[in-house]
Amino acid sequence: MDEVMTAADASSSRGSEATSFASSPSSNLLPNNLPLITAFLAFALAQFLKLFTNWFKEGRWDSKRMIDSGGMPSSHSATVTALAVAIGLQDGTGGPAFAIAVVLACVVMYDASGVRLHAGRQAELLNQIVCEFPPEHPLSSVRPLRELLGHTPLQVVAGALLGCIVAFLMRNSG
Repeated sequence: MDEVMTAADASSSRGSEATSFASSPSSNLLPNNLPLITAFLAFALAQFLKLFTNWFKEGRWDSKRMIDSGGMPSSHSATVTALAVAIGLQDGTGGPAFAIAVVLACVVMYDASGVRLHAGRQAELLNQIVCEFPPEHPLSSVRPLRELLGHTPLQVVAGALLGCIVAFLMRNSG
């Protein structure tokens, strides 16, 4: 005998599937989402590498570089590029998730090398102007603005290359 499923039966079965999925052991604290893990790994690696690039450039170790923005390589570029490449490798390049990731990557990298870089240069000039104020000026004791905000195009490209490498290595390791 053929069974007929009503709309009420279908919605109740979907609810029970969702409940069983949420309580399944595979939904643990660390998601099994390769693009997400790849993006976070690329970010962490880029921030860690800033210690060495800062040492090479300045000749000193500065642990604050691991949490600061700006510098070589761009961790923002590494993150969004790793995300886009990992999605492309996992789901293909024809889907909407890849399109969204690529657009996001382009916006973030443009912002890092454009708007944020110029905001940092303006902060540098404003800090120089404030330093020339006489001590009695009300702005002479203002805390300096952060100058290292954005990235040069080379830093953005280096971050993007790092993101691609991390995504390919994560894909091959899984």
